[in-house]
Amino acid sequence: MDKKRKNGFLWFLIGGGVFLLLAGLASVLLNHQFQPGLTPTPATVEQVERVSLKDARAALDDGTAVFLDVRSSAAYAVSHIPSAVSIPAGELPARMGELDPGAWIIPY
Repeated sequence: MDKKRKNGFLWFLIGGGVFLLLAGLASVLLNHQFQPGLTPTPATVEQVERVSLKDARAALDDGTAVFLDVRSSAAYAVSHIPSAVSIPAGELPARMGELDPGAWIIPY
């Protein structure tokens, strides 16, 4: 990967930090066993397990994590992490079955 693309990718991941609150919500939803009648509660910033840029990059290179893009479909169409799965945050509760509950899922 050339330096320009590598730097662009790094900035793209850093920019994903803007979506920390969405990632927190997604993290809670992904780690929650859904039962009828239960409503998940959003995570606080302190409860969100953060993934370092180094670990995220290694997971991408090794294929050991699923990157979950919770932005709008339009934002995903403009640019996204290669191989990322697109499930906008508003659709996440209805589409949880599309994700492997045993996988390491990194929402952004």
